[in-house]
Amino acid sequence: MSGVAPGTRGRRARTPVGDSARPPARGPGARAGGRGAALAIASSQESRVGRSAVARPRPRPPVPRRTRHWPAGLHRQRSLRIRGGGLLPGRAHRGRHPSRRRGAVSVQRHHLRSGGRSSPLQPRRRAQFSRRPGDGGRARSPVQLWRPAALAGGPPMSIPYLGELVLIALSGVICTVVLSRLRVPVVAGLLAAGMLLGPNGLALVKSEQRIETLAEVGVVLLLFSVGLEFSLRRLRHIVRQVVLGGLLQVGLTVGAVTGLSVLMGETAERSLFYGLAFALSSTAIVLQELSARGEIDAPHGRLVVGTLIFQDLCVIPIVLLLPLLAGKAPASASSGGWWQALLVASALIAGAILLGRWLLPRVLARVDRLRSREIFVLAVLGVCLGTAWMTSLLGLSLALGAFLGGMVLSESDFGHRALSDVLPLRAAFTSLFFISMGMLFDARVAIQQPALVGVLLLGLIAGKAAVAALAGLTLRLPARVAWLAGASLAQFSEFGFVVVAAGSRLGLIETPQTRALWCAGVLSMFLTPLVMRLAPHVTAGERLLRPLERLLGVRGMDEPVPEHSTLSGHVVVVGYGPGGQMLCQALSELGLPYLVLELNAETVRRARELGLPVYYGDATSPEALESAQVRRARLLTLLINDPAGARRVVDAVRRVAPELPILVRSRYLAEASSLRRLGVSDAVVEELESGMEMTARVLRRMGVARNLIVERIREARRATQESERPVVVPRPALGELGELADLKVETFLVRASAHACGRSPQELDLRSRSGALVLAVRRRGQVAQSAPEQRFEEGDVLFLLGEGPAVRTAIDILEHGEVSQPPPAAPPA
Repeated sequence: MSGVAPGTRGRRARTPVGDSARPPARGPGARAGGRGAALAIASSQESRVGRSAVARPRPRPPVPRRTRHWPAGLHRQRSLRIRGGGLLPGRAHRGRHPSRRRGAVSVQRHHLRSGGRSSPLQPRRRAQFSRRPGDGGRARSPVQLWRPAALAGGPPMSIPYLGELVLIALSGVICTVVLSRLRVPVVAGLLAAGMLLGPNGLALVKSEQRIETLAEVGVVLLLFSVGLEFSLRRLRHIVRQVVLGGLLQVGLTVGAVTGLSVLMGETAERSLFYGLAFALSSTAIVLQELSARGEIDAPHGRLVVGTLIFQDLCVIPIVLLLPLLAGKAPASASSGGWWQALLVASALIAGAILLGRWLLPRVLARVDRLRSREIFVLAVLGVCLGTAWMTSLLGLSLALGAFLGGMVLSESDFGHRALSDVLPLRAAFTSLFFISMGMLFDARVAIQQPALVGVLLLGLIAGKAAVAALAGLTLRLPARVAWLAGASLAQFSEFGFVVVAAGSRLGLIETPQTRALWCAGVLSMFLTPLVMRLAPHVTAGERLLRPLERLLGVRGMDEPVPEHSTLSGHVVVVGYGPGGQMLCQALSELGLPYLVLELNAETVRRARELGLPVYYGDATSPEALESAQVRRARLLTLLINDPAGARRVVDAVRRVAPELPILVRSRYLAEASSLRRLGVSDAVVEELESGMEMTARVLRRMGVARNLIVERIREARRATQESERPVVVPRPALGELGELADLKVETFLVRASAHACGRSPQELDLRSRSGALVLAVRRRGQVAQSAPEQRFEEGDVLFLLGEGPAVRTAIDILEHGEVSQPPPAAPPA
């Protein structure tokens, strides 16, 4: 901006509009004119906002900074600040010097009124300048502090992995929502999202190194949560299912796959690696499907859950074993052999347990005193990542360290809270893990190598189902239970992907075989829900197991019931859980005949030892129903926790005895409706009955009258038409009624020296003098309502009702005949 000549006012140099956009000259020759160029730019910018300017023949040179003086007195300033090449009006200042903040270029215009004359415009610039060595400290050119990268033509500033994470999240949600309509589990939907995003799909995420990094984070948090859920104390209660069932399934699978691979010409180490990879099943998919079908508490569900727990515990030894199989064990193991690696692992586990019992509770207790959830979550993540990092320093895997970190927290008093805080993180990162696993799936492998993928898929489904069923038969379980358990375990595992990826890095498996196994594993996980739903209806596998069942001496579920062959008019009870035991006890006490069919061998053994008519039988089998004499039974009650099994039982009973009344217990109202369509006579719905009971108890505690509660429950029953049992309203305590909460019930023993002995409440005038009331009298073990004229005798126990002060006054009158303090006013009669 140019100066103003003396004696003039408000004049400006006219600058062409196009010159304002022209950058300042560069080079040594332009340094002296840099100041004037900057002023010219400011002047032209000022002309753009509508200020008139007058051309000057010769601009006045600017006053040096050191000689500038600002006149005293009131003056008005209007500043225009140039930010990023633009001119923005500044704030009006009054009576003070303009701010000297750095990083700004300011052009001030001062109108000074002093003695009727005007002072010249004092241009003032404050800017940051770029300087080069040798410039002598002179300003070269203004430096633009900020400009959008897109306008500058440079690359936009971004966060690494942000685009990939956005695509992963959106595709995971879309695929899961779409596939959920087809009743495909969430894990399969996440795998499908990875297939679409990966390098072999739409190639929206191309860097496999980034994919593996994301997957490693997911594995760490997944195993950390597994360690949190499976503590040592919890494992003690399910030793039989975990140890026997899991050991047989894993051992038989590893042995079968290893032997088959050796026969095909593979080395022993690689064959063992194949066996370890095949032995694991998908915990996430199987447990989700069992929970959705309500079969976790079924006989085959308990076996499957125990086996999956054992498989999860086997992941850590497998991870330790892989470097030894590849001949790349850590230094601690390569020099001395396997026992040194096991010694290191054992020492690490022992140290983690000691850490969890001694140091970690104290640290978490101090963190908990801060009452900050954020700090507590950070502490939990520190334990997770810290133990993983420590194990990696020892040459072990990050997954082992994460598992130990979870075990450490589970043994402390803060294990449950840590699990609840980590669950959202686990859900996010395990979803990331499954999507990253799906990214490595290559559909072209199935097209290029259909025979290899088909053989692997057949081995994962049919082979693993057969081996797991054999393990069930070895545990002396019936053929049907073993068949359903085997079908549930017939898929690849999420931990199997970890094992295969680790083996590929160690050279235990070639890349083409890795791709083929990966493809078959993902396909088996997709097919798991369909296999589990069709298994109860496919009886071919069960029939194939029958000869082996008889060979192993397993007592079949179809074995005829030996006693009560002429039983008639009895009740057939299917299921001997807590509900079945309560029903059978009532029938036995009333002398009514009954017979129980139960699938739990241990329950049957204990009941038979007590002489109860409980037999090992499958109610879905026509032979078992014939042996239970259902044609001559009066009623059949179904008390099992398997909705699909209940439907099969109803269908089998209707084929054998079409007219037999069937009473079923169901958990949900929708299940009861479907059972009624199959021919059930009546159904007791747990959620409905519990809701009715909860309604009655809540209304009673809120002080609602009994008749209103009964009327409300009856209206609800008529609306649902699902239950006809009479309304049971619980008896309330005085403290549960709002208006009577202040009343107290106290007892008083009448002794021979008491003033009340030989006197009646009417003679004592107890009601008006104290405000308390004698409700009842207990005399010689009998409790009767007190009458006003009834005289109290020695040894009587009086029940007094009233507020605290009134009851204390009544006790004084009964004991001494006088009032120690003024009694409260008696309530109106």
